[in-house]
Amino acid sequence: QVQLVESGGGLVQAGGSLRLSCATSGGTSSSYAMGWFRQAPGKEREFVAGVTWTGSTTAYADSVKGRFTISRDNAKNTVYLQMNSLKPEDTAVYYCAADPSSRWYIRRLRHQYDYWGQGTQVTVSS
Repeated sequence: QVQLVESGGGLVQAGGSLRLSCATSGGTSSSYAMGWFRQAPGKEREFVAGVTWTGSTTAYADSVKGRFTISRDNAKNTVYLQMNSLKPEDTAVYYCAADPSSRWYIRRLRHQYDYWGQGTQVTVSS
């Protein structure tokens, strides 16, 4: 099965930037759609961004459009989330996930993803 490990989280001031990485191994994860989700205290886990296996198609939650960019490097078996213009409301645990059932489109629901990392904390201070 696929193993996912996130890194790059931390504490940043509002307006700053962070880049999250998700290293993948096992299976054929390079052919999977990949997504980033986040969960803030007291809130449900929500879709943030997704990318197809080719990297040519992306999708974003409305709350992060224009600020976040998802990308992937299949040669490195890694997916990234570049987060710019961070806001305090972006504070959450960020998870990467793999969707082995979708190559050509991006799905947005948690139960549609089969593999998950442990998460990395992002804290944005004002």
